[in-house]
Amino acid sequence: MPDVIIRKMVTSIEEIFHEGGPRANTPLKRGYVMAVIQNPYAGSYVEDIQPFMEDLKPLGVEMAQKLLASLGVEAQQVEGYGKGSIVGTGGELEHGALWHAPGGYAMRDVLGGAKAIVPSTKKVGAAGVRLDVPVTHVDASYVRSHFDSIEVGLNDSPRANEMAVILVMTTGARVHNRAGGLDAQDIKGEDGLR
Repeated sequence: MPDVIIRKMVTSIEEIFHEGGPRANTPLKRGYVMAVIQNPYAGSYVEDIQPFMEDLKPLGVEMAQKLLASLGVEAQQVEGYGKGSIVGTGGELEHGALWHAPGGYAMRDVLGGAKAIVPSTKKVGAAGVRLDVPVTHVDASYVRSHFDSIEVGLNDSPRANEMAVILVMTTGARVHNRAGGLDAQDIKGEDGLR
């Protein structure tokens, strides 16, 4: 199995106090961590790529722990999450799909067993491409107040032989959310849906 070779890692945290309405008593924190890694399959078609998922698992845990620490909150204070990947032009979309399990399970584990599926997106693009990573509530996918996205990207990444793997977390609902739907305090299910 190939080694995971990291060129760089970036963490970004934002605090949102208002979106034109009343100032929030506690700002919403949203953040991401992105690792730019060598794509071991760039440049040629390889039939069996699944072994690289195992190699990515420790990176997923490291990134989830780093993002949680950067947010400066306890695991139970994280209410939203998502993941994504950007594959450089020497690779293929399927290489980005290898991040689904390592990224998702790592966040669930670090956050203490979150129930909802971790929403995801991926694309192939040249250095500097941006990606909107979807966010949903960590325990129930239908909590409308937590539907969100976080834009990520770096001016020099990913290079053609690289891919960028991304995790995102938030500490709550959108500031001034008022679109209705299931309230986070009314979550009843154990299946990660409602």
